[in-house]
Amino acid sequence: MDYSRLIDLHTHSSFSPDGEAPPELMLERAAELGLSAYAVTDHCDCNYWYPADGCSGSLDLKDIEMYGAGQYALESIAAQSRLKELYKDRLNFLCGIELGQPLQSLENAEKLVSDPRLDFVIGSHHQNKGQDDFYLLKYDEMELSGIYSLLDAYFGEMLDMCRWGKFDVLGHLTYPLRYIEGDYGTALDLDRYEEIIREIFRVLIQKGKGIEINTSGLRQKYGRTFPTLEYVRTYREMGGEILTVGSDAHRVSDLAAGTAAGAEIAKAAGFRYLTYFKERKAVFEKL
Repeated sequence: MDYSRLIDLHTHSSFSPDGEAPPELMLERAAELGLSAYAVTDHCDCNYWYPADGCSGSLDLKDIEMYGAGQYALESIAAQSRLKELYKDRLNFLCGIELGQPLQSLENAEKLVSDPRLDFVIGSHHQNKGQDDFYLLKYDEMELSGIYSLLDAYFGEMLDMCRWGKFDVLGHLTYPLRYIEGDYGTALDLDRYEEIIREIFRVLIQKGKGIEINTSGLRQKYGRTFPTLEYVRTYREMGGEILTVGSDAHRVSDLAAGTAAGAEIAKAAGFRYLTYFKERKAVFEKL
């Protein structure tokens, strides 16, 4: 496959608690593929900024690595900055971060996004306030009404995050479906969230922010992107212009996986360009 016109702006290295490969190996693979633009966006879930932050009491000890996210994020940015110089002649590499739950540790989030070394910031919502990450919840032990209550809070907190808006693109809209529909097989009616999703898009567009097509669902039980074509098309029809594609790879073998399909979804939604960021400024690349 020719990757020279494709981008992958959502990947994780071993500086993420669930990442498997050192960033050096991720960059080397991206250079081998010849990606048009590539970013490492290690996790910084802000509610775990310091050790033991955000613990609900139900996390297993194996998840202790989630604590101290601020330290991991700063170490990732430092490593990326060094590698950016080493790979400058081989790869259009962007220094990035995935900022999770910024409003749950606002002062630290604002400090991080002001780091001049960053090219690109994804704003993500993995976890409602006072709840565990969506991937840890046991949906087979919940009533359907309880699942909808979680989603009510998910979209509401995401809208507040977008109103804050100190990131570049909104990450993996509809992320909880990876688990609720994909892993647990519980079908949901998202029509009830049409109005708030459109409001999220309105706020993003007004602030000059974008969304991503996250292709991780294509290689998981869910089988679709986050979000799906219908939402990408809605965003475009509302005037949205900034769109990125990311594999959400946590290992070398998944890097760029599904990005060609993501580019096709972008075209089907009416986009003629994808976007990447340099020094937090959008650059548009023709599809």
